[in-house]
Amino acid sequence: MKSVLGILRQNINPDIKLILSICIALVLSTQLVFAECAPDRAQLKMGNSSAAFDVEVADTYESRAKGLMFRKSMARFSGMLFFYDEPQSVSFWMENTLIPLDMIFMDQTGLVVNIHSNAVPLDRTAIFGGNDIFAVLEINGGLAKALGVQVGASLQHPAFDQKTAAWPCKN
Repeated sequence: MKSVLGILRQNINPDIKLILSICIALVLSTQLVFAECAPDRAQLKMGNSSAAFDVEVADTYESRAKGLMFRKSMARFSGMLFFYDEPQSVSFWMENTLIPLDMIFMDQTGLVVNIHSNAVPLDRTAIFGGNDIFAVLEINGGLAKALGVQVGASLQHPAFDQKTAAWPCKN
């Protein structure tokens, strides 16, 4: 990359500089498109905007049971993404969870069907997410509202069946 930037700084034909700049932009944007859909990354689309999260996937009984327990903090655009083998009724609680969380419940296509905001740390009250839930994204409390996440938003992640996903991966 340094050598390409060096070329662009040289005194060469402006048309060639423009073409090189466009090529670099295309390569970088292609890399971003392919980086969008990865097991440790989830993207929420709300109308014309979107937000990306670095996620840990909880897709076993043990990892779902532990969730985000005992964590004292979480980076702003991080979270935990829970997946189930098949859609089902789910309830969450905040036992041993030290940070407030927003819980975003999705169906099998990645469509948001329910949101619970600012779950109270250490509270053992069951939070019912709904029936036919396939995935749940937990993010920092208050962030869903700040980003404008509402029922009807969609989540992009490779764990959804890409043939039926509301927002399929591009790669």
